[in-house]
Amino acid sequence: QVQLVESGGGLVQAGGSLRLSCAASGSIFRIATMGWYRQAPGKQRELVATITSAGSTNYVDSVKGRFTVSRDNAKNTVYLQMHSLTPEDTAVYYCNAKYWNAYDSWGQGTQVTVSS
Repeated sequence: QVQLVESGGGLVQAGGSLRLSCAASGSIFRIATMGWYRQAPGKQRELVATITSAGSTNYVDSVKGRFTVSRDNAKNTVYLQMHSLTPEDTAVYYCNAKYWNAYDSWGQGTQVTVSS
């Protein structure tokens, strides 16, 4: 089981930036597809971005051009750089690891609040 710990959330004004980090335990990180999800109050959790072990990335349309997902395998860490934040980005952001085609691990989440 991979353990994930997110950090970097907080309160930011609209138009601002934040960088989220997710530190993973164990060597599984190197083969895992890592993802960032978010869940706003009253809404379902949605996929924001993913990055494969090979570095291929994918984004939900609403964040394309504003968010960048990256990973540092030497540090077992995945990042989500967020720019041009809007109040609609307010949510709890969760880190996810998918590995061995069947396993899923989640972090505890970090709150991002964007004020208008």
